[in-house]
Amino acid sequence: MSSKPTYNLNPSNPSWTPPALACNTHCHIMGPVDRFPYPANRTYTPQTEAPKEALFALHDQMGFDRCVMVQAGCHGFDNSAVADAIQTKNGSYLGVALLPVETDVTELKRHYDQGFRGVRFNFMQHLGKGAAIEEVVAMTPRLAEAGLHLQVHMENELIETLAPELKRSAVPVVIDHMGRVDASKGLEQPAFTALRNLLEDKNFWVKVSGSERCSRQGPPYSDAIPFARTLVAEFGDRVVWGIDWPHPNFDGPIPDDGALVDLICEMAPIETQRHALLVDNPARLYGFK
Repeated sequence: MSSKPTYNLNPSNPSWTPPALACNTHCHIMGPVDRFPYPANRTYTPQTEAPKEALFALHDQMGFDRCVMVQAGCHGFDNSAVADAIQTKNGSYLGVALLPVETDVTELKRHYDQGFRGVRFNFMQHLGKGAAIEEVVAMTPRLAEAGLHLQVHMENELIETLAPELKRSAVPVVIDHMGRVDASKGLEQPAFTALRNLLEDKNFWVKVSGSERCSRQGPPYSDAIPFARTLVAEFGDRVVWGIDWPHPNFDGPIPDDGALVDLICEMAPIETQRHALLVDNPARLYGFK
């Protein structure tokens, strides 16, 4: 692994202060590999570690009291690194796991007791072939019994295709990164229309994260803001925000995390919208105490 982090070691300070109990609902930790080694069948190998201490420091700087860590594909189905970080924070950090579709209820409940609140499945070409959507949806009654929701990361071209199956889910479904829409194609593109149609079903939530991934213009990612602002305006009670640190598998310039936090005020220009996005909605979805 490279000794030079691929995330910004000196991000700028945000120009505003998030409200008390603000939550970053999407980030990852990776390593340290001497404690949490990467499995042989991992979907990718990070160029550098991103341990919990670096994440905690980022949140201290940015002003976030709560966090939901999403298991990184480099750690596969071994969620130990996230579980360790959850335990460190005593209730203010929770997690979303990666698990096989055949995982039984007892094991799902064990993860719930560790502080996990959802299970994520990827339908992204760069992350390799995973479970079929039918298998994922068949798992959702077990997720319901364990108190977990379903999180889905998918190519934007798949939103309309996967929607009929996802609507059969027995648990709430969280869509990652605004459905990975291509900002250059505009608000009327079929993928964004399909995402908005899906969100008409109140069983669905969306993360207004990944502006840097949706953008085709680069920093400050202004072309992605209309998509986030539309989702906040139309589905304000089922939107959450995440910074996606340390930005795994991102090909563009290393994002400035302080600048990403500043984008929240453009996504949610009204204070009540920001409070719902950062405090109320995460508390309701993840069950922070």
